Amino acid sequence: MNKEHATHLAGLFPASPAPQLKLGVLGFGGLGQAAARVLAPKQEMRLVAAADRKGYAYSPEGLDPDACISVYQERGSLGYLDPVGVLSSRSIQELIESASVDGYFLALPNLPNTFMASVARQFIQSGWRGVLVDAIKRTSAVEQLLDMAEELQAAGITYMTGCGATPGLLTAAAALAAQSYSEIHSVKITFGVGIANWEAYRSTVREDIAHLPGYTVEQARAMTDAEVEALLERTNGLITLDNMEHADDVMLERSGICPRDRVTVGGVVDTRNPKKPLSTNVQVTGRTFEGKISTHTFTLGDETSMAANVCGPAFGYLKTGIGLHQRGIYGIFTAAEVMPQFVH
Repeated sequence: MNKEHATHLAGLFPASPAPQLKLGVLGFGGLGQAAARVLAPKQEMRLVAAADRKGYAYSPEGLDPDACISVYQERGSLGYLDPVGVLSSRSIQELIESASVDGYFLALPNLPNTFMASVARQFIQSGWRGVLVDAIKRTSAVEQLLDMAEELQAAGITYMTGCGATPGLLTAAAALAAQSYSEIHSVKITFGVGIANWEAYRSTVREDIAHLPGYTVEQARAMTDAEVEALLERTNGLITLDNMEHADDVMLERSGICPRDRVTVGGVVDTRNPKKPLSTNVQVTGRTFEGKISTHTFTLGDETSMAANVCGPAFGYLKTGIGLHQRGIYGIFTAAEVMPQFVH
């Protein structure tokens, strides 16, 4: 090995480890708690900040995920986490102002449909610079964020949107699978979600209900727990969704894969059984350069939970976003435009 080659390899594999990335999680319902569990064994990332609607907790040395989850479940807010918790009705704003973090996972319910865009605007107006990642679903919600591209770029924020399971993992798989074809005829995403108790994912279930015929986002948001229970009783705990307004379509269109009307998303959520009612998959059908029509199918393992398939990609995309941010690349990116990096 010559000296030049050795120097190049040293640059690819530095002797000293990179500093641990400090992360925050906004929202501490089912998805936020799962995010804390996913981060717990990671060496490259450390949870230092988390917020819910009633308070927040921040410790530069790191938060104990088990302690956070325990106090939230027992007392209803991270604000009660002694000695680093703060009760506040302005928890997100105060955390943005007080915490020093590299990036945030926005594990927030997008209810109303303008909520995530309003949170992004809070970050812009506060003068904060860093990386944000979300796992939101609706096309219209992602489009609101895409419209903020210039504002985010000017603010020095690198925003990764639609980076959960779908949109996210399956959208990226579709973008990769599309490369075999000269023309894409259809992208069909079908998901199966199993949760033992819907109350662990109240906001996620309400967002799914909002996709049902006869329901709007506002109606679903306003439903009481008893009304949700009554609906689930009528459906034997199943929520069956067809042709949803899902941002996979705008993300694949934006990446030049296919027009959005060729993308369909649907699935079944079982709110009473952790076993998936069907296997989650994406099917990409197209025509090859030889004129052959074929379909690629990418199927997720049934043993992987919704939380694993949402939080894992979200942190992978967050790591990619931090790499872009460190190189001075700001603005907004979707899961179909860049690849996630693995978080060790």
